Amino acid sequence: MKKIFILSLLFLTCGVSSFADEPMKKLADGTYVVNTMTLTADVQGYMGNTPLEIHIKKEKIVKIVPLKNRETPNYFKRVKDNLLSKYVGQSVKQALKTDVDVVSGATYSSSAVKQNVEAGLKYYQKNKKRVK
Repeated sequence: MKKIFILSLLFLTCGVSSFADEPMKKLADGTYVVNTMTLTADVQGYMGNTPLEIHIKKEKIVKIVPLKNRETPNYFKRVKDNLLSKYVGQSVKQALKTDVDVVSGATYSSSAVKQNVEAGLKYYQKNKKRVK
């Protein structure tokens, strides 16, 4: 039983670390998922990193999912609701040209999220052809 637990833990760790090492993967349905964790390690919100998963299909942003962070939940919810939604539905090129306003009261978090989005989209543009 102990061996099964250890093997399961090792399997899960390997699966997670492979995506952490490679910031982008392509799903079976053709959606690219960019994880900004390693792309923006030096980008700080109010309480630290604000990594995202950016889902892109047919050159359009399908959704942006905030990953675990230490931002103040009430303020970060405002960023999530008011800032991230503005990118959804836009083409990658359009989103890179869009100047989205920061959320009042959550300036540091907003700025960090915008930097994460930009870094993730630029990474996607540069690397989409090599990810299978």
